[in-house]
Amino acid sequence: MGDAMTAEITLDGFDLKILSALQADGRLSNQDLAERVHLSASQCSRRRIRLEERGVVRGYRAELAPALVGLGVTVFTRISLAAHSRDNARRFAELVQGLDCVLEAHALTGDSDYLLKMIVPDLQALSEIVNGSLLPHESVAQVRSSVVLTTLKEAAPLPLPGARDGGPRRKPAT
Repeated sequence: MGDAMTAEITLDGFDLKILSALQADGRLSNQDLAERVHLSASQCSRRRIRLEERGVVRGYRAELAPALVGLGVTVFTRISLAAHSRDNARRFAELVQGLDCVLEAHALTGDSDYLLKMIVPDLQALSEIVNGSLLPHESVAQVRSSVVLTTLKEAAPLPLPGARDGGPRRKPAT
């Protein structure tokens, strides 16, 4: 699933403030959101609905602690395909879609064709995925996995223009 959209949406300062607040807490009521961005609750509601309908806000979900639900091993796996064809890429995509342990899958340039971010209960489960699902698949030529020892930074809010954390920002395209 790609992130590129064919039609861009124009975002003003209030939209960016709403998005920033929702990234910090997706459960905000329209009233709480209104207080944070200095608009009325009805204006916030209309803007939120527009952002959701246009696909800027793709959804809301709970963030779980992986280790507390029995998923203690995070792995990054680089995949090289056996052949570079549309059919082979489709077969590999179907394989990945069927693996619940795959959190993210990205097509790459460089030495590997794909990078998978996976989470599994333990090394035995990783071995079963690699040796039982990935390596035997007709589309796959090579699998190289790296187990995460320590996570320094996890999924962070998108660095929206105008965010106030002091970090470098690129100017939005005009």
